[in-house]
Amino acid sequence: MTVVRVAFTQATWTGDKESMIALHEAWTREAASQGAQVIAFQELFYGPYFGITQDTAYYDYAEAVPGPTTERFSTLAAELGIVIVLPVYEEEQPGVLYNTAAVIDADGTYLGKYRKHHIPNLPKFWEKFYFRPGNLGYPVFETAVGRIGVNICYDRHFPEGWRVLALNGAEIVFNPNATAPGISNKLWEIEQPAAAVANGYFIVANNRVGLEDNEYGDAAVNFYGSSYAVGPDGNYVGDVGSSTENQLIVRDLDLDQVRIVRERWQFFRDRRPDAYGPIVAP
Repeated sequence: MTVVRVAFTQATWTGDKESMIALHEAWTREAASQGAQVIAFQELFYGPYFGITQDTAYYDYAEAVPGPTTERFSTLAAELGIVIVLPVYEEEQPGVLYNTAAVIDADGTYLGKYRKHHIPNLPKFWEKFYFRPGNLGYPVFETAVGRIGVNICYDRHFPEGWRVLALNGAEIVFNPNATAPGISNKLWEIEQPAAAVANGYFIVANNRVGLEDNEYGDAAVNFYGSSYAVGPDGNYVGDVGSSTENQLIVRDLDLDQVRIVRERWQFFRDRRPDAYGPIVAP
């Protein structure tokens, strides 16, 4: 049996970048002390969710990847021997910005990054003001805990990305989010379990939690947390996280289930890519 102990976080915006980074450093140490081998943070973990407005001041949160935050957590990963999935607001060059997650191996090696493909432009989710669409494909990273991929927030509504990650060999896909109440509550419950079953892998979906009124006052979004891990059989691994509180969640994932479920259902044998041309038609 190949069991991977994963940790994932849900946090409320504290009001400044350094305290958010310090919180997540402390959580990484706590996760490692509990035997976690990999930890993943929420979308844009060190800042507010600035997509609720359109303000160039928030461009100041962007940095190079790899860059200062990546390097800081690479040092921590090497010290603790833990893999880190690190969502960062990336500046490739002035005016070229991405919603990105870096992946750092347990020895501190920067393995690469994923850039969010699908960028919403909806009330209080004005992300096209801040990000270009991702252009690095759907990489799967060979880490100390196995083959992992990343799908960021709004990406989860598009089944094609989940499938490409599966075809690229992912065993665990981390899905950091900033998801607010409304119609998304039902989607949150069904989309990741459905994607896990359809693609035969584990999904770790974590979400911001709490009201960011310290940044946006009455316009603030109240994020609902409810982070969880789900297996390739569509069942939750342990309980769903709190809908209101900061939380470090630790779960054990048995990667042997990937083979068991895929051999039971044979979706990869029976899929028909020759018939799917309309999916990629403009």
